[in-house]
Amino acid sequence: MTVARPISVLIVDDSAMVRKLLSMGFEADPRFRVVGTAANVETAQRLLDETAPDVVTLDVELPHVDGLTWLKRIMATRPVPVVVISSLDRGSAEITMQAMELGAVDVIAKPMGGVGAGLGQIIQDICARVGAAATARIDLAVAAPGRMAARARPLWPSRNGQRVMGIGSSTGGGQALARILPLFPADSPAILIVQHMPEGFTASFAKRLDGLCAMEVREARDGDLVQDGLVLIAPGGGRHMEVRRSGALYRVALVNGAPVCFSRPSVDVMLFSLAQAAGANAVAAILTGMGRDGAKGLLRVREAGGRTIAQDAATCVVHGMPGVAAEIGAAQQILPLDAIPEAMQREPAFRQSETQATAPGALNRRPG
Repeated sequence: MTVARPISVLIVDDSAMVRKLLSMGFEADPRFRVVGTAANVETAQRLLDETAPDVVTLDVELPHVDGLTWLKRIMATRPVPVVVISSLDRGSAEITMQAMELGAVDVIAKPMGGVGAGLGQIIQDICARVGAAATARIDLAVAAPGRMAARARPLWPSRNGQRVMGIGSSTGGGQALARILPLFPADSPAILIVQHMPEGFTASFAKRLDGLCAMEVREARDGDLVQDGLVLIAPGGGRHMEVRRSGALYRVALVNGAPVCFSRPSVDVMLFSLAQAAGANAVAAILTGMGRDGAKGLLRVREAGGRTIAQDAATCVVHGMPGVAAEIGAAQQILPLDAIPEAMQREPAFRQSETQATAPGALNRRPG
């Protein structure tokens, strides 16, 4: 039997403590092998050339030459999967968003209490996400925004009987959303998004998307009115996001709860609530990401009469979440990324009898 070789990791961080804790965490996991650590870009570049790692962890705030400059350079010359491990302050969050636009596959937050207080506690999550990043399609990881329509119409409340759209994504989702959201016109039905991202980063992420899109994009707040022309992104880390009926309208609720599929906010939680609130008026899509969060929720939307879409493997940075959704028969359509906005807006809506890319009887199967 052939034994898979360990994933080789290069750690780049100016903190000696972070380098030590990450090294210990990776070396304790047989899936990984640390091939080098670096405190600055000069050392990192030399080790990158010498060791050709499968994945790099990067703190974008480095001395002398910053991590963004180096990231841009290596993506242009010798692309490699990069996971940003960054602090949570406002400036770092905005810099991290730029890193994702340059091609970073994922972002992980350093603990707010300091690395000594918590980095070791989240090493299991770091290992899982770095392992997923090592399999990423780097040629798809650079954001290429679509063409934006003019923002011309005011917002108005989405009423029961009108479409409400939901999108779930994780690894590679930042780039995917930056590519497709500008393709929705200003008067599109409301879009609710759960993108797996740490607490403190989603506000900056929403702000950057808002500058690209015809629709208004912002981080969701508890009690927000769901309105056509508005994209609401679930805040990272603390609570789940649900959509609920409020008389003739819809509102967002941010609710406490344990992680679902190791995620909070969870795509499943959002999509289950969307199915219950909007039924046949729901339209949902699962984009690139590791794991299986969102697959059961997409199935629930389909069972409620809504329309469901999964991104295809060829255009995913990581084909985890949409792959599971397709396997359990949750997706009526499996489409390349650029085709998803038009499909979500298409009229008239197709119904469950149209089973593109779905095996007979799949709709009645329950995920295990």
